[in-house]
Amino acid sequence: MSQEVHGLGNFYASPAGLVTARLLRDRLRGLWPRLPGQAVLGLGYASPFLRLWRGEAARCVALVPPNLPRWRWPRSAPSCTAVGEEEALPFPDLSFDRILLVHGLETAENARRLLREAWRVLKDDGRLLVVAPNRLGLWAHLERTPFGQGQPYSPGQLEELLRRQMFRVERRSAALFVPPFRTRLLLRGARAWERAGPMLYPRFAGLILVEAEKDLFAGLPITARKPGRRVVVPEGV
Repeated sequence: MSQEVHGLGNFYASPAGLVTARLLRDRLRGLWPRLPGQAVLGLGYASPFLRLWRGEAARCVALVPPNLPRWRWPRSAPSCTAVGEEEALPFPDLSFDRILLVHGLETAENARRLLREAWRVLKDDGRLLVVAPNRLGLWAHLERTPFGQGQPYSPGQLEELLRRQMFRVERRSAALFVPPFRTRLLLRGARAWERAGPMLYPRFAGLILVEAEKDLFAGLPITARKPGRRVVVPEGV
């Protein structure tokens, strides 16, 4: 990662962070309700959210860059945390059914390389779920939150980036319609903001969520066309 996302552990331990995690987990659960028997990889700082599928997945693995805090899994969980660089994943090809990328793309030193590595370790029918700060949202403009670090994206920018890295975008969602303020009144009404936000101001959510499928045909070379016959007529004829 080119930038360190400061205070992730402290943020998610705060009242605002607890509410944020709960709202994001609700949205993730809506997109991926159940993943029984599947191998799930979390990139960035995905560990707090992998617990959604820990009880049913075959395994949950969180790869954490050296500059981010580690997550302590319960001993009974079929899960683990690995430390390594996301642009060179220490896993063989076709290792995972699903990949969750959160707090990773916006601070990646090479976003294209990160997505290509995700493509490589996904199985042929694998899916990637990217969570990134929305360029138009308030959360991306406040540096005191982890979503105010790095490069935010518009929905179109994120989808185009995924397509260029051989992913086929399947669906898009959003989260964090509640304003990024720490007042108790806002935190208590966070779920109401999440229900009203998609209808009142859908473009200004704090986070963009895009689910994409590995596109095998995007990696196939285009058949070369044979050059047509050319007739050259000498000058003066």
